[in-house]
Amino acid sequence: MNRIRTKSIVFLRILRNLAAGFGIFFLACVLLALTEQPYWWYYWLGTSKSEMSSKPEVIVVLGGGGMPSQSNLMRGWFAAKAAKSFPDAKVILAMPGEISDSLSTPVLMKNELVVRGVQSETISFETGGTNTRAQALNCAKLMDTKTPVLLVTSPEHMRRSVLCFQKAGFEKVNALPAFENALEADLKFDDDKLGGNKKLVPDVGESINARYQLWNHLKYEILIAREITALAYYRLRGWI
Repeated sequence: MNRIRTKSIVFLRILRNLAAGFGIFFLACVLLALTEQPYWWYYWLGTSKSEMSSKPEVIVVLGGGGMPSQSNLMRGWFAAKAAKSFPDAKVILAMPGEISDSLSTPVLMKNELVVRGVQSETISFETGGTNTRAQALNCAKLMDTKTPVLLVTSPEHMRRSVLCFQKAGFEKVNALPAFENALEADLKFDDDKLGGNKKLVPDVGESINARYQLWNHLKYEILIAREITALAYYRLRGWI
């Protein structure tokens, strides 16, 4: 009986320590989100390898989800902009999917680029890669690795993408991170003018930090943690 009680006490103590640890960790994340650091770490992932050292001959759009999705629509917007800046460049859509299926992600992505003014005949596909390493290796089979390329992907994914393509043998890798622009309008408002219940509810209309920045920075922290883990894994595997 005493042995069972002792085990129960130890188990409860472990649970209490874990709960305290998670609480401290969550509080630290929230406090960090109130600072500018999450944004600047996110910005570093997007820009630390984002050079434009040579005129690209091929624009490689790395897939980030289905269609439509925020990541792919953002990448498509930037890819179309790059295609207009470099009209002689070819475009490769590196994302898995069945080209014979008119509703597949690669085909829908191509249609999105065509709508945005990219010539259909300049667009080709790389559909075999299901991660960044495989996409880089497969693209190296489609062209001479001395060909200057421009990678288009989400900011948090950019550093790993550039390193993967360099590891695959590409000598001239440019990068265009698909950063979203902040809304230019002033989103502040007067809570009292909107009516509703005023009891026990703080006014937040004047606090952009509480309404948006805190939550955006928490999201950045998750993206950063995932990407740092992926970079470490790729480094250990020798992929970057």
